[in-house]
Amino acid sequence: MKITFLLTGKSKKGFMDEGIKMYAERIRHYVPFKITEIPETKLSGKLGESAIKEKEGDQILKSLSASDNVVLLDERGKMMSSFEMADYIREKSVGSVKNLVFVTGGAYGFSPKIYERANGMISLSKMTFSHQIIRIIFLEQLYRAFTIIRNEPYHHG
Repeated sequence: MKITFLLTGKSKKGFMDEGIKMYAERIRHYVPFKITEIPETKLSGKLGESAIKEKEGDQILKSLSASDNVVLLDERGKMMSSFEMADYIREKSVGSVKNLVFVTGGAYGFSPKIYERANGMISLSKMTFSHQIIRIIFLEQLYRAFTIIRNEPYHHG
């Protein structure tokens, strides 16, 4: 199984890029992993929030293949413990999933067509985080899931 992390927009803070790179390298020890960034659509006088979500949705759809198993990181998704996340990854890896794609939306979330395309949704917290911060939180949890699967000492219970 391969894992792709599909991001809307670029990280705007250097310290975030460092953390993203660190966790991406760690994850690659367990599974083929890539991060794909699509440009964030800027809010302008001509485009409202729903139009921005639609444009970003079109870009997300162009980045996906028909066989991708798409999981949205969304506040309405299922909340999981770190152990449940590890079980989720394990189930996908032994199942027929060839490419698992986790997707973060832009500042305004996802368009309806992205929700329709999704195979699942995960919520990382009841709290709201910026779409920038959620990247590092998710990558740390993905790395933690692999260490739990392999019974490595990173996760201490």
